[in-house]
Amino acid sequence: MIPALGRPPGGDRVRLTSRAAVLAVVICAIALSLAYPVREYIAQRRQIDQLQAERQMLNGQLQALQHQQQRLGDPAYVEQLARNKLHMCLRGETCYIVIGGQTAPSGAPTAAALTPWYERLWQSVQEANRGSPR
Repeated sequence: MIPALGRPPGGDRVRLTSRAAVLAVVICAIALSLAYPVREYIAQRRQIDQLQAERQMLNGQLQALQHQQQRLGDPAYVEQLARNKLHMCLRGETCYIVIGGQTAPSGAPTAAALTPWYERLWQSVQEANRGSPR
């Protein structure tokens, strides 16, 4: 073959290969220097998303607690809670607790819900002391 004018024969390939090697090293160096910051950026975005989801959940809980606080400001609701949870009776009233009656309908509270909180607490302490799971 006849060499092209202005180009030395065979020398162009070696120079192109060395330039390509230098370019490849530079690109690898840039890629390696950017890998850690990109990984940190992705991790921080994931953490931000998790924190936003947690914030939404906490906002929901806050609204529920504010609603509960408003309800607890009502004396009638507090009296209803005292009657249901603590089996409180007002003066002049006669209260009865039926033991061993008919089974409750599916919509009614269970026997555990009718048990006062302090008895349930004591039962859980006794079960924990025995080491038997529920």
